[in-house]
Amino acid sequence: MKKLAVMLTIVGVCASLTALGETVRRRLDNPALGMIRHVVLFKFKDGTSEADVKKITDAFAKLPDQIPEIADFEWGTDNSPEGLAQGFTHCFLVTFKDAKARDAYLPHPAHKAFVDVLKPHLDKVLVVDYAAAR
Repeated sequence: MKKLAVMLTIVGVCASLTALGETVRRRLDNPALGMIRHVVLFKFKDGTSEADVKKITDAFAKLPDQIPEIADFEWGTDNSPEGLAQGFTHCFLVTFKDAKARDAYLPHPAHKAFVDVLKPHLDKVLVVDYAAAR
């Protein structure tokens, strides 16, 4: 009985070490960890047409093809039932390998051209950047 208890303890320790090793491996293999996330929220001016909003979202969605520093891109519209969006309707998440890549994106001519398309229709913008951590 004592041998069985010792064996079960050893098996448990091995399983714990395996799980810990998997966690460490996942963190090392996951390129998203530590990347810079660039969160952008738009509130459009009253009267901005759906066609103009589509032109803006299409232009933003083309940036990953024009700016190699963008590692990932996604966007969507607010659908929260909480009612706390304060008029912000569109959220964009742009991911960069590091701060240097983000810093190259900001003055990039394609980004500046996009801002020129956006500006006439923009009431407010909120931008938050953070280093991804888990």
